Amino acid sequence: MDLKTFATSIINLFKKNINETFETVFTLLKIMVPVSIITKIIEITGLIDIIGEFLNPVMELVGLPGEFGLVWASTMITNIYGGIIVFFSLLSKIDISVAQVTVLSTMMLIAHTFPIENMICRKAGIKFRFIFLFRIINAFILGFILNKLYLLFNLHNQILKISWKPEIKNNSLTSWAVNEIKNYLMIFIIIFFLLLIIKIFKKTGIIKIFNMIFNPVLRIFGISKKATPLTIIGMTLGLAYGGGLIIKESRDSNLSKKDIFFSLAFLSLSHSLIEDTFLMLSMGASLSGIFFGRLIYTVIIIYFLTKFINFIGKKNFEKYFIKKRKKGSKF
Repeated sequence: MDLKTFATSIINLFKKNINETFETVFTLLKIMVPVSIITKIIEITGLIDIIGEFLNPVMELVGLPGEFGLVWASTMITNIYGGIIVFFSLLSKIDISVAQVTVLSTMMLIAHTFPIENMICRKAGIKFRFIFLFRIINAFILGFILNKLYLLFNLHNQILKISWKPEIKNNSLTSWAVNEIKNYLMIFIIIFFLLLIIKIFKKTGIIKIFNMIFNPVLRIFGISKKATPLTIIGMTLGLAYGGGLIIKESRDSNLSKKDIFFSLAFLSLSHSLIEDTFLMLSMGASLSGIFFGRLIYTVIIIYFLTKFINFIGKKNFEKYFIKKRKKGSKF
């Protein structure tokens, strides 16, 4: 291949990648922008406080002070950062052990940013009510299990001591709007490079090596080699990125309904294992729950979910778990 032909192929690759990035990000923004506005309205009107009060009894069942229901409510409706800010505001009034903050953090990691992340799953083809209940129920169950284990083995019972607090950002509407725009631009940049890397990996054959390493494990959970790279992206970077790419692949008919379902079910319990784990460590949580506990629990739950879905058959699977397609829609 001469230099001119090589340069032309590179330019065409970038053009195609930019077009696909715009298409993928536009799909995400159609979900994220209106949901972000609605979420902000909920935050301003104080509805989060009401939900937090409703969650008080739930928090007590997992060994946490009822007041921390507000932390979990803020996390589910806004995001992990919102929950962390509320957590530190309560920390000056209530003593909490390392075990308790680990339980709380693990629940936050599984059930957070519901309006956006669950809508992304719905857009990919999973019924909203399933993914909503799946995440909130499993967050509670894992929190309950961890609490019982820590009490049983007398682990992490020392009082939490943290020498720093997050900086409280300007909470004005203008500041919020600017931050949202910055987030959308960052999403565009990351999606662009993810799509580019996947194309390069496919052309160079690296994707085959990648699949050989991870697919034998993920195949146990109903995730085929086509969905493996996207699942790994979601596990490391986050559900929004993995989910966005899964939506793209589903529209291109590259993934089966079971690929999409099991991949997103896995990611709904364990995603952003790097960034989010470090965030919870900054709160004083233990890796035993926020990383190892969450990952082991995810593997167990998805394994049995796979067995259950195979048992009920294709017809019932699509009836109860998959969103019906609209006429003329690819998904």
